Amino acid sequence: MDFCDWVIPRDPRLDFRHGASILQVMPTRSSKDHDFTRSALRAVEQTIGEQWDGSPLADPHAGKNPAAVALGKLGGAKGGAARAAALSPRKRSAIAKKAALARWKGKS
Repeated sequence: MDFCDWVIPRDPRLDFRHGASILQVMPTRSSKDHDFTRSALRAVEQTIGEQWDGSPLADPHAGKNPAAVALGKLGGAKGGAARAAALSPRKRSAIAKKAALARWKGKS
């Protein structure tokens, strides 16, 4: 143990002596535009319902079947509650145990 390790504990994810790389620490999110002014402009455009130049906003459902969109919203809103109501308490408990084991797998 180095003197520096004793004074300032190192983050093991940043320790390059054991073959770790900085890529393990970097976030994997996309590099979207993080400019404050563009974000503010997008918020204003969403609020007023049109683009800054007066043209209409792009339809998020363009190219989709309207009936399928409506069914997806309907099923998504009631799906989890309907599934939970249909399960017996024993089956619901078994599913919860399996999920907990999967969550804690590899953590000690």
